[in-house]
Amino acid sequence: GTSPGSTARTPRGCALHQVHEEGGLGTLRGWWQKVAEGGHGGDARFSSQLKCQGEPFSSETDKLCNPSGVFFPAFRVNRTSEKKEVMVAMYKLFAFLNASLGNITRDQEELNPTAKELLERLHNTTKTTRGLISNLTCLLCKNYNIFQVDVSYGESSKGKSAFKKKQQGCQVLRKYVQVIAQAARVLLPHLSPP
Repeated sequence: GTSPGSTARTPRGCALHQVHEEGGLGTLRGWWQKVAEGGHGGDARFSSQLKCQGEPFSSETDKLCNPSGVFFPAFRVNRTSEKKEVMVAMYKLFAFLNASLGNITRDQEELNPTAKELLERLHNTTKTTRGLISNLTCLLCKNYNIFQVDVSYGESSKGKSAFKKKQQGCQVLRKYVQVIAQAARVLLPHLSPP
């Protein structure tokens, strides 16, 4: 992992994505539509993660899982943004989420190895996120000749106490729920068919 706000260049090449899924934009639109309708499962993931952490997380959720200090990549897209900017912003968001989910999943496998439902939710979300990143990679490459994007990653939880790992996980998941709900409202008009 890297520290908050640090960036890594993610090399991208069209040659790696010759088999471009034509439905890439449709897949993205469908996912964001589900988010807008409240069907992305973010709240369920957060609740599931919280349930497995025990006390004091169950009784002091708002205090311990307050995401106000959690780093998240800035999402500077609005209704007048160009489609290219929108695709790059989505890529940055999903790259960040993928790294964060990796941290949370690793921690939960260590802290709650028998929490099958939670681990399954985390693994499925990671798979979905990777699929969306793959679609975005293809679209950026094919439509805009963008082969690399500067991405930011959150803080790694490696070496932290069990309490801090649990707290960071619930803060990031709560922030995730907030950010994607806001992003969906802005992004959907950009993803509508012409």
